[in-house]
Amino acid sequence: MIYLILSIVLSVGLLVNFRLFPRYGINTFQAIVFNYPVCFLLGYLLLEKGETFRPDFSQSWTWYCLALGLGFILTFLLSGTATQRIGMTLTSLANNISLVIPVLFSLFVFGSDSMSFGPVNYVGLALGLVAVAIASWKADSGETGAGFLQSGGLALAVFLLYGITNTAINYLQIHLIKNSPGAVPVMLIMVLGAVISGLAVWVYRLVKRQDAFRPKNLVAAVTLGIPNFLSFYFLILALNHYGSSGAFVYPLYNMGVILVSALVSVVFFREKLSRLNLAGLGMAVLAILFISWNSLFV
Repeated sequence: MIYLILSIVLSVGLLVNFRLFPRYGINTFQAIVFNYPVCFLLGYLLLEKGETFRPDFSQSWTWYCLALGLGFILTFLLSGTATQRIGMTLTSLANNISLVIPVLFSLFVFGSDSMSFGPVNYVGLALGLVAVAIASWKADSGETGAGFLQSGGLALAVFLLYGITNTAINYLQIHLIKNSPGAVPVMLIMVLGAVISGLAVWVYRLVKRQDAFRPKNLVAAVTLGIPNFLSFYFLILALNHYGSSGAFVYPLYNMGVILVSALVSVVFFREKLSRLNLAGLGMAVLAILFISWNSLFV
């Protein structure tokens, strides 16, 4: 259980970083770009005995993982923007309830034989969609239509982009990786893709004089990169501890991140939660419980 708790706390730590960056004048884009070399170095140091990092470019999944790195950059940028614009609570809700998307794809596109859904599970999917709709609508309260696209639409965008990225990873696990070298080496290839794509965009921005390097952004990259990689690493350890039972671990992880994020946002950042916010949080937790009902209670 300690691995799961650490993964939850570190995941919330990512949102805390994003929340604090504007206060200290941190360039969020640079912090995200530089955080991935930190992730790569940390992951390389955490390779277990017998594990090696040798990308096999003859395998199609290697290129697929590298391409996913660009998805990591985009989702992280969106998460940072959303956290700073609509707060930790709604960003965390949209992020973690996005599990609805890979579940739907597993059921109706990938045809996963391991998933058996009943009425309670489908109610959970519906509640998850309603929770995201509430988050999107609440972020727009009192704003114009343009304000919705810039603010309220962020919750929906986080939901969609995280859901698409997780669906892509799910597809990779089901169809492409058969004899992978291990979870951490595969993750390192994805991170390498993020390093390459992120640095390429940053260099382009430098050449176009759209950006300027500041050393303090490197410090922010370290505070972001460490929890970024370790949250995933401890989640893997939690899965291993519970016999790779993702159906048991992921619901607890998602609910934990949502609830701890809400608590931290209220206590430390004085974010105000309206009745609608609380209703959305409650629906999100119920949605995760109902989606995972068969695994947790049957």
